[in-house]
Amino acid sequence: MSDPLFSVVDQVVLVSGGSRGIGATLALGFAERGARVIITGREEATLVDTAKRLSTGKHPVDYVVCDVAQMDSITAMLAAVVAKAGRIDVLVNVAGVNRRKRLEALTVEDVDFILDINLRGAFWVAHGVGKQMLLQGNGGAIINIDSLNTFAPLKGVAPYAMSKAGLQMMTRSMALEWGEHGIRVNGLAPGFILTDLTNKLWSDPTMQAWGQANTPMRRLGQPADLIGTAIFLASPAAEFLTGQVIYVDGGFTAGIAWPIPLE
Repeated sequence: MSDPLFSVVDQVVLVSGGSRGIGATLALGFAERGARVIITGREEATLVDTAKRLSTGKHPVDYVVCDVAQMDSITAMLAAVVAKAGRIDVLVNVAGVNRRKRLEALTVEDVDFILDINLRGAFWVAHGVGKQMLLQGNGGAIINIDSLNTFAPLKGVAPYAMSKAGLQMMTRSMALEWGEHGIRVNGLAPGFILTDLTNKLWSDPTMQAWGQANTPMRRLGQPADLIGTAIFLASPAAEFLTGQVIYVDGGFTAGIAWPIPLE
């Protein structure tokens, strides 16, 4: 028996960066539970294939091409989504990039590329969706995909960590200003998740051992591990929850694992 407290049936859910990886998995999670899902990404061919693959629920999954690093593209995307669906009930703000480099090797282009997509792009997508929700007048939910790097930065990804730290403050600021209008803004911070883009990194035995040793649940995450929290944040069950970041990380941020034997 389904519980309406956790229902997302017929919600219009926009997934920015939904063509692959975590975004595609979250889009599928919403589609399978009866939401009307629209995904965005930079590559139309990938969006077409992903939308077809995800269209297994009550509503077919639709798509709109968008490069979140380009303001004109964001504006056009939001207009197209509203034209297609009439409203936006939920934003899942996933689009993000990374480049692993030592600090001294970073270029202006590296930093601008990461911040333009991860922070500036995420801000303007959420900003536009928030304005649409204000016009609709019936609240809504914005879910920003955060990172372990807002808990503590990893070496070699300074601009990425900076972007996610900014995203956390963006989440709180939007929650503070839009809460009175029933718009809830929260962050979902994944732990170490195995995706097509990270499988090579985590296939290294040293990395695997480190990840498992420092994750209390003794495994790396799968994108599907994030679906339940995203559905919860979008549902009536979370209607008094805003301005928070929920870490779905197998316990990684619970404390520091050290190699001392316990008697």
